[in-house]
Amino acid sequence: MASLRSFLRSGKNAVSVVLRREFSKTSPAAVQVNVRDALNQAMDEELERDERVFLLGEEVAQYDGAYKVSRGLWKKYGDKRIIDTPITEMGFAGIAVGAAFAGLRPICEFMTWNFSMQAIDQVINSAAKTYYMSAGFQTVPIVFRGPNGSSAGVAAQHSQCFAAWYGHCPGLKVVSPWNSEDARGLLKAAIRDDNPVVFLENEMMYGVPFELSEEMMHKDFVIPIGKAKVERQGTHITLVSHSRCVGFCLDAAAVLAKEGVECEVVNLRTIRPLDVDTIEASVMKTGNLVTVEGGWPQYGVGAEICARIMEVNIGPSLYRFQAQRSTTWMLLQ
Repeated sequence: MASLRSFLRSGKNAVSVVLRREFSKTSPAAVQVNVRDALNQAMDEELERDERVFLLGEEVAQYDGAYKVSRGLWKKYGDKRIIDTPITEMGFAGIAVGAAFAGLRPICEFMTWNFSMQAIDQVINSAAKTYYMSAGFQTVPIVFRGPNGSSAGVAAQHSQCFAAWYGHCPGLKVVSPWNSEDARGLLKAAIRDDNPVVFLENEMMYGVPFELSEEMMHKDFVIPIGKAKVERQGTHITLVSHSRCVGFCLDAAAVLAKEGVECEVVNLRTIRPLDVDTIEASVMKTGNLVTVEGGWPQYGVGAEICARIMEVNIGPSLYRFQAQRSTTWMLLQ
């Protein structure tokens, strides 16, 4: 009524006021989504999109997953799409690989990647090498996923990072997400890929929330596998990392910025194929490189990155930092 009385008094001016109120052009606010829910949303949307997709693993169905990543999926899709398995990684990984050979698109969850050692013959000799040796003729559209790397109080047998292990093997794509954007976009891309994909999550990141834009929440939002992302621009030092250690790099960059040192932080996102071009471009700008990871130093992801950068004759100062031991190795000065 107030708008109508204003219109009667002032004519066109009142119309413009009403239009401004009704047709706001303000962009919708980003929503907070933790990594666990981002993974859950990605699987839910892909299960709905493609009836060939199914999830199997220990406690993924009625218990909603050991880490609740598959929460609610069994109630929505039932026993044929969300399948609880016996505690035998070799057995259910083999079933998943066979299903991929037959044209289905399984998501095979390991309760932790340390247990994938029981199934490494299926992951490497069956999934990776079949697709590789057939030159792509026999597709193997399977995603092996689960928590990777060190957690809290789980001892050495449950703390290994398998990025370098599986990144070594032809025929596999190896993905290592950091935040909710990575988790959501990369898992959807992995499920749609015809290659076998190793998807290395981090248990300590599951409950960490990140902002997701409206674009990132779209059902067809995917992140290309094999493309790194510069999370922070800098001019003095390049920090290259993946998974949880990306957050450590951003924290370190914030501290160093107060001392006048501007770090550029590169989030690898993918271990294989490795986005050397993005790393090289950053090091060309900064002249210095530090790699940060939670894996073992010998033959590690950081060692591979340092070797690749040396091959392009940039001649920077190279360091490799292993976050688990908080120790730095100087490779070249």
